Amino acid sequence: MKVNHTTAKRIFAGTMVLGLSAMGLSACSTDTGDASAGGDVTMSLWQNSTTGPGQEFWDKTVADFEADNPGVTIDVQAIQNEDLDGKLQTALNSGDAPDIFLQRGGGKMAAMVAAGQLMDITDGISDQVKEEIPNGSFIANSLEDKIYAMPVAVLPGGIFYSQDLFTAAGITEAPATITDLETAVEKLKTTGVAPIALGAKDAWPAAHWFYFFALRECSPDVLAEAADTKDFSDDCWIKAGEDLESFAATEPYNQGFLTTAAQQGAGSSAGLVANHQAAMELMGAWNPGVIASLTPDEKPLADLSWFPFPEIDGGEGEPGSILGGVDGYSCSVDAPAECLDFLNYIGSSDVQKEYYAAFNAPPVNTVAQEAVTEPYLKEIIAAYNAAPYVSQWLDTVYGQNVGNALNVGVVDLLAGKGSPEQLIQAVNDAAKKA
Repeated sequence: MKVNHTTAKRIFAGTMVLGLSAMGLSACSTDTGDASAGGDVTMSLWQNSTTGPGQEFWDKTVADFEADNPGVTIDVQAIQNEDLDGKLQTALNSGDAPDIFLQRGGGKMAAMVAAGQLMDITDGISDQVKEEIPNGSFIANSLEDKIYAMPVAVLPGGIFYSQDLFTAAGITEAPATITDLETAVEKLKTTGVAPIALGAKDAWPAAHWFYFFALRECSPDVLAEAADTKDFSDDCWIKAGEDLESFAATEPYNQGFLTTAAQQGAGSSAGLVANHQAAMELMGAWNPGVIASLTPDEKPLADLSWFPFPEIDGGEGEPGSILGGVDGYSCSVDAPAECLDFLNYIGSSDVQKEYYAAFNAPPVNTVAQEAVTEPYLKEIIAAYNAAPYVSQWLDTVYGQNVGNALNVGVVDLLAGKGSPEQLIQAVNDAAKKA
């Protein structure tokens, strides 16, 4: 597909183009099911916050909704993030899907739509929610002008870091280029901390490094066309692998990164940052909340800061481009009408403010965004809004087969068991099976 060149900002979500204006949503016909005629309704909700304020948010949000809607019961199931996609796909394919569930969008959502597994919610979104959530965020959860999920958070990626550890290492400015980042890595090594935390045991955090190098090496058109053609033969893909291989050769990551988890426990990559044992971590904007849950006092890390992924020389990507999705929640196709009521509820400004407070992440509701105070979250929102091109995470864009191949191939590359050429060959082989 061709990316829309009529707006200054281009956002690619695998099968659609996102605009950032708050224009009204187009009207499309939809069938969200009949009301429950006054009878009691029980729904199931799958979400990926298993501990702390995130889990508390969902428990409170559901309890408040139930109190306002007598006769409606929602059973909340918290599933570890790394397990959610697989369990959800199994449930959808077996016809035993939850009524409400986390939606990552892109190729994964497109496959659900093609299989007839999602409710079209286009005409059921309230006027208030339409007014307060930008149209572009809805389009991130849309296909062929139909909306299939309620957006809840804008989660672009970048590098989170400890300002205190940077200061101790004599680093006075955030790295703007990969050369700057390599210099920062060497300075941090002299202080005895791990320069960069990486939870490669879970694979996807390692793949994020390749994604960002690909964003810098590949043009927006190449990235977009690959979603349609499933062809990764452009030289930029191998260059991205070579960039990662070269950067990894500087030994920037924590000792034992191949067996380090991403988000579970003090020894995870997020835990290393939370406890000042590592200075940086490349991650999406959900990371502040995860880090906060792993600090000794389980409060936000006071010196947490953020900068965009550094630029490289000679790449075809547009400078300032950013990766990261818009998380949303979908209703399964056979969910009761009350499911849509719940989606409107979680999109409201009051609930979105509570979402921000619980997850320490940028809410998608523009009224709720006014409550954001943390400088790093303001920087994330500003970088996102200024980016000339935004792509969803590449495993989301290109679908499960390609995503799995990227995860495995990047870990093999970092482990010295594969080459950039082998990585891209595995990706092309997986794409043929998609």
